Amino acid sequence: MTPVSSPASAFTRPRNWFSFGADFILAGLMGGPLAAPFLAAAPLPILPQIAAIIYFMGGHVCPQPEMGLELWSPHLMAVCMRCYGTLLGLLVMRYLVGQNQGQGAYWLHQYGVGGFVLTLLLCLVYPFELYAQLWGWWDYNNIVVILFGLVSGLGLGAYIMPLLHRSSLAESPE
Repeated sequence: MTPVSSPASAFTRPRNWFSFGADFILAGLMGGPLAAPFLAAAPLPILPQIAAIIYFMGGHVCPQPEMGLELWSPHLMAVCMRCYGTLLGLLVMRYLVGQNQGQGAYWLHQYGVGGFVLTLLLCLVYPFELYAQLWGWWDYNNIVVILFGLVSGLGLGAYIMPLLHRSSLAESPE
């Protein structure tokens, strides 16, 4: 017989700080590019400096930050939609790992080297689309790039999310 957990037991359980840290970073990665244009346009003195930090970071991780969406004229998102699509894919996989506790056929870490190779192939969809655009196969299109980024994010998330949140899944009440 399994013990019934009370609402108070959620507060007495030890917190998985690694999982919390990964969620905190993902939240910052999701919110930062969206917040940057609004912070840059804010009349308060410290907020544009925070936006400058976000734009600096976005400019170093995104291959085309100048292609970001204009959310508050003339300020763009800190990353392009390809990068944001990757983050959306990671967010979807984080949601799914919370829903099924990392138990499912699509979690790639459980397939060893084969799962790792499939993860790499899915992650290479992102640079393939970028180079196809640079080679002139098609023009930049937000719908196309967000879909390619989403595939890469889903592939990466299908491998890393159960690993990042393993101990919190083991602590979850059934």
